[in-house]
Amino acid sequence: MADNGSDPHAPVLVVGMGRFGISVARALLRMNHEVMVVDLDHELVQKYSNEFTYAIAVDTSDTDALRQVGADQFSRAVVGIGTQIEGSVLTVLSLAELGVSEIWAKAINRKHASILERVGASHVVLPESAMGQRVAHMVTGTMTDFIEFDDGFAIARTRAPHVSAGRTLEESNLRQKYAITVVGVKRRGEDFTYARPETSISRTDELIVSGPTTKVEAFCALN
Repeated sequence: MADNGSDPHAPVLVVGMGRFGISVARALLRMNHEVMVVDLDHELVQKYSNEFTYAIAVDTSDTDALRQVGADQFSRAVVGIGTQIEGSVLTVLSLAELGVSEIWAKAINRKHASILERVGASHVVLPESAMGQRVAHMVTGTMTDFIEFDDGFAIARTRAPHVSAGRTLEESNLRQKYAITVVGVKRRGEDFTYARPETSISRTDELIVSGPTTKVEAFCALN
């Protein structure tokens, strides 16, 4: 089960068999990856042993123990340990020491995220924070989906505001007026289409828009 970092379907090590870790592992399986899941809890390992080919009980904070189960053969790993901050940090540190080049780690807050980055995590995920922001934007009623990136850039799905209805994108000049880009248009009963200057917008269309977070928020608020 040796990992080749250049292979998009290479196996992935998932550490921590809580809701987050199992969700990631299942998604990876659906994308045709081999997955090895490991956790300190023997009962959890037993519970999921029929679902995953490789499910192993091991102390993931112990570098030697991880090496013995072949963790050093992976180039990609996901650390889903959340509430046990010490275990999370030591696991990321151990994986980094073993030479795992791409480590995704779950954090419960910004301070935890900062520590994980310092000890070797190449990507840190704050799922509760990200989902909270997403729901907050959707609750306002102006968006049906929202994703924000770390650099202040966002993508949103929103109903076409009145300022764009009945005109082509070129005529409404949204990019210059609102500093956002309309990426695509979804019309009821029709396939999604990528936006072009000649694309005509109706009031019932849904738009995929991108740009600086504050600009995207302001544009969606025009509804």
